Amino acid sequence: MRLILSFALTLALTVPSLAGPLSAGAAAVDVTPPNGCPLAGYYSPRGAEGTHDPLFAKALVFEKGDTAVALVSLDLLLTTHDMVEGARKLIEERTGIPGQNVMISATHSHTGPVLWDEVPRHDAPPDGKKIVKAYLAELPGKIADAVKKAHAARVPVRVSFGCGTERGLAFNRRFHMADGSVGWNPGKLNPKIVRPAGPTDPSVPVVLVETDTKPPKPVAVYVNFAMHLDTVGGTHYSADYPHALAKALGAAAGDDVVTVFTTGTCGDVNHINVSSDKAQKGHGEAARIGTRLAAEVLRTFDTLKPTDGPLRASRATVELELPPVTADQVMSAKKVLADLEKGTKPAPGFLDQVQALKAIDVSARLGKPYPVEVQVIALGDDLAWVSLPGEIFVELGLQIKRGSPFRQTMIAELANGSVGYVPNRAAYPQGAYEVISTRVAEGGGEKLVGAALDQLRTQFKAGKK
Repeated sequence: MRLILSFALTLALTVPSLAGPLSAGAAAVDVTPPNGCPLAGYYSPRGAEGTHDPLFAKALVFEKGDTAVALVSLDLLLTTHDMVEGARKLIEERTGIPGQNVMISATHSHTGPVLWDEVPRHDAPPDGKKIVKAYLAELPGKIADAVKKAHAARVPVRVSFGCGTERGLAFNRRFHMADGSVGWNPGKLNPKIVRPAGPTDPSVPVVLVETDTKPPKPVAVYVNFAMHLDTVGGTHYSADYPHALAKALGAAAGDDVVTVFTTGTCGDVNHINVSSDKAQKGHGEAARIGTRLAAEVLRTFDTLKPTDGPLRASRATVELELPPVTADQVMSAKKVLADLEKGTKPAPGFLDQVQALKAIDVSARLGKPYPVEVQVIALGDDLAWVSLPGEIFVELGLQIKRGSPFRQTMIAELANGSVGYVPNRAAYPQGAYEVISTRVAEGGGEKLVGAALDQLRTQFKAGKK
């Protein structure tokens, strides 16, 4: 494995934040784009026609002694390297929090804006490229504003944690089929389904941050759950089910509480129960999921355990090799994209589009691996947060959790950049959408697991000294 540990890890080990009380602050800043912006999440163009519920950048800042860290969640499809590094630079300038101590993740909302400034479609929304370009220019500043507000709101706090279980919401979306293949989203009540091709992660890790007063007042609730956000659809901005989660927790814990939701490893997990014929699309479905998740969070409040300790942060750069792409595939891809731009009828099929975009992206790198970041932030010996840069298969996240020495390890995917789908090694010969789409060679996911576990073990040992 070509693994480059950053200076952040060395710094955290040599200067632990042992002195002084723990303080924290939380804040949310609206990052909803204007109407007319192209919406992300699908392979067909959509322009935003309005807002069902606003999109937010939510920040939770911890500080102890001379160490401060920030956890940021965005109601967006993904994060990009430029977005993250731009925001980190501004955060450091405005708050003094080192950029290397900032973790920025996206929830993966499919009803948020496109986050790249190229819209090569004949039927793309008018002025879409101009709107996206302007939005991308201002987004890092808004992310930094959220962290600045959270930093300014710091008060002495007590932190408690626990983990609930929700087994009825998430389902592996890859299935062994009767013909021996592995299918992706094969449809409800499909008689050819044999069994799921992978597991889910039913855990609901919770961190409650309250003022250190009598009585305490909730400051923030951090919630993590491994399930795709794609319940709403349509042409109106929405944060999807985390909006309903935050609304329900606000009603129970107080309107001032900031709910910071991050998405766990769910590259192969969504909300579709194929054994039921019930429709599972729309804001009603998002409300059902978010409210049920909130109920489990509130139940977990009864068993939370207090924690404290030094803050530590580290990060590593992992180079992910590229999958093979042939010259014929590149030639075919160029034709597919040209047909899309011209509006040729019939339009290229869905998987043809997926393969074409992958072939063009991979060939453009000229064999250069993707350098991606894996970050770990820890509080004492109990809590650790891990960032992973893409839509990570649940099997990989479970492997990290099993190997982590911390009592509760939370994994935020689509964090500090994104390389797209990252399947586990066993999925590659099975094929299907995620494998067709991936820009990462077989074994890349296991490299990310190794980088995360190395840092988790190193940080845990440092806390014992």
